Formats: sequence, structure tokens, C-alpha cells
Amino acid sequence: MVDILHRIGAEHTTPEQAYESLATLEGLSGWWTENTTGTTDVGGRIAFKFENGEFEMEVLELEPGERVLWEVVGGDVPEWIGTKIHWDLRREGDYTVVLFKHEGWREPIEFMHHCSTKWGSFLMSLKQQLETGTGAPWPRDVHTDNWG
Repeated sequence: MVDILHRIGAEHTTPEQAYESLATLEGLSGWWTENTTGTTDVGGRIAFKFENGEFEMEVLELEPGERVLWEVVGGDVPEWIGTKIHWDLRREGDYTVVLFKHEGWREPIEFMHHCSTKWGSFLMSLKQQLETGTGAPWPRDVHTDNWG
């Protein structure tokens, strides 16, 4: 099993504000995809739709200001099904640190390279949202190649 790992630090925000961007439909649609629907409570399911596909996450854990954990339970990309997406938050000096992990990939296929790049891009969108109030969610995100 292999994982995608990223870390960002956002100024002028708190872990609680970062949590709201990860645990509410309004927050998620402000930095990842504008087409976000579902229920964000523990046990709920959130659908994230893009031009080339859709993902459905089950919310496994919510610790306000500290942690969000999802499991990918549906969607158009078989490689994602059964993987987990972790968001761990903490304050470090003037920054709110977001540690991101997309764990449980069966193997490091070429599509995983693409997803790692896109996660990095979307994490910068999250940072932008936290620092300025406006992110760059799909379809306004940086497109990296023919996969999106």
C-alpha cells in the first residue's frame, strides 16, 4: 500500500476555520469542487463531482479544529474505492498546519502521480481560501493535463 502525503500552512486563520472548510458543504465547494452535495455528519456521505468523474466519501471521524477522516465508498475511479483521506489540523506559530494523507493505494500507478499533483493544487486552493476567503475549486482550478 502507498499513500499521497502533503502539508500546507495557512496564515491568518485558525484550525477551527480550516475545519469548517473541510467539514461543511459550503467550505468544501469553496476550494475543491463547486459541485459538492451530501451530508457532512459522521456516517454521512458527500459526493464530489468533476467533469471526468465523481467520488463519494463516507465521513468516518470529525474532531472540530483537529481532524476530518473520510473513506472513499463510491465513484468512477476504482483505484480510489476503499482508500481513506485524512485531514489533521494544528496551530504552529502564526500558521494553521494541514497535514493531508490519501492512504491505501494498492500500487503507485501513473494515475496516482496525477492525483498527487491535483491534491497539491487543491491544497493550495484550500490555503488560498483560508487566507483570502476565495479558493479555486473545479472548474476554476489549475488543469494539469488531459485528466483534469
